[in-house]
Amino acid sequence: MKSQKRTTIYDIAKRLNLAASSVSRALSNSDRVNSVTKALILKTAAEMNYQPNTMASNLRKGNNPTIGVVVPRINQNYFSNIIAGIEELTYNNGYNLVICQSNELHSREVDCINTLINQHVSCIMISVSAETGNYDHLKQVMERGISLIQFDRVVAELETFKVINNNEQASFEAVDHLINQGYRRIALLEGPQHLDIFRQRRQGYLAALERHGLPVIDELMCKNALTKELGGIATEKLLSLPSPPDAIFASTSDFSALGVLEAATERGIAVPGTLGICGYSNEPFTAITSPSITTIDQFSIRMGKTIAELYFGEIKVKDDRPLPQVVSITPELIIRKSTQREQG
Repeated sequence: MKSQKRTTIYDIAKRLNLAASSVSRALSNSDRVNSVTKALILKTAAEMNYQPNTMASNLRKGNNPTIGVVVPRINQNYFSNIIAGIEELTYNNGYNLVICQSNELHSREVDCINTLINQHVSCIMISVSAETGNYDHLKQVMERGISLIQFDRVVAELETFKVINNNEQASFEAVDHLINQGYRRIALLEGPQHLDIFRQRRQGYLAALERHGLPVIDELMCKNALTKELGGIATEKLLSLPSPPDAIFASTSDFSALGVLEAATERGIAVPGTLGICGYSNEPFTAITSPSITTIDQFSIRMGKTIAELYFGEIKVKDDRPLPQVVSITPELIIRKSTQREQG
């Protein structure tokens, strides 16, 4: 069935043989239109099922109560929880939320940003993709006068509001825990090192090894194991080494850790007895795998609310551009069975 055309003020004006400006004034309850004409216009508008275009009206007034969010993946609980935290505050403040997914691709992230700019959003909140190394599209956001808040994966060089985790400390605590459980050859699954978040997690790993006097072994450090599939491939290579690791820290995500667990299970390797596994992000499945997976809780819903609070509490309420802030949320190591080794 063909959809019905949206009724405009010009349709109402044509039916009543009036100027569109008179219809617009009447619908805005202006005193410049006499009461009889105003009543006729309102009656006709109701009969024609006229619905005001609030977005167009807001754009004319220079105010669009819409916020854009760009995340690498929507189907990860971590990012969906962040979005939920943001949405709660945007809804309470009468704002709309437009959600975009870069799918870890720089080109798609650029398309997302251009779409949001063209929709004249008031603010863009973004966690950059794994591919993103050029930031011209984010500079364009700032040049257009659109508020920009970065979270989780941030570009340090851009002076914007940022909400992050203490990634280095969290990684240190994870590897320190593994060492205290008796693991000595600890492998690292790491993300792209051009992103601060993954560099910091690597630094935490190295700091823990140094604290305990353990050597850094290059062959135990696997680059860009972001997904379950890549985590599994990396694990196969690690377990095929002449001296395989006795623990694997999937600093990229719990999905990588799940790939580690599946690969170990297929080989009949006992977890945690022969191999310890630690992930990152506290995805729900980590509590119900066998064994359950030790991970790091980043408090994603709190992060989402903090991001939104920065906009509504700092940026939106101030006429002059406020000085950018960096808010750090302390993660928590969640110890589960995958690393709890019995020591004799």
